[in-house]
Amino acid sequence: MDVERVHAAVALPPGSWWDWDVVVWNGGQLTLAAGYDLTYHHGLELAFGEPLFVSCPSAFHDPSFRAPNTAELSRLTRQFGEEPPVVVAFEADAGGQEPVPCLIAAERLDIVEESVLRYWREDAAPDQRFAPWVRPPERP
Repeated sequence: MDVERVHAAVALPPGSWWDWDVVVWNGGQLTLAAGYDLTYHHGLELAFGEPLFVSCPSAFHDPSFRAPNTAELSRLTRQFGEEPPVVVAFEADAGGQEPVPCLIAAERLDIVEESVLRYWREDAAPDQRFAPWVRPPERP
């Protein structure tokens, strides 16, 4: 799903999206991955294209997505001269006593529901792909 303008709570597809972590973070993309157990795979990605502002931990649990508030939008507008096309706000459990407020601004957002393996398998199904760090074992 390609989302061109988001200033409301992100609507996730049905699923068990308890565990979250960052799988890609570079100048052109920030990708958050989610699943019920991130040990072997994940099934959901929020891929932010051209991230402008990121304030979130590298791993968290059970986020509660909401619309960004007026203060958050004003802050981003002052910082960038205009309101970014995509602004995603949420609170999440990052292991502390209180939920952590998180805010991400970007040029675009793609929501991808797909099975992504976090380990190498020779017999991966055609509808599965590998996380960016997974490589086939080296052959002697």
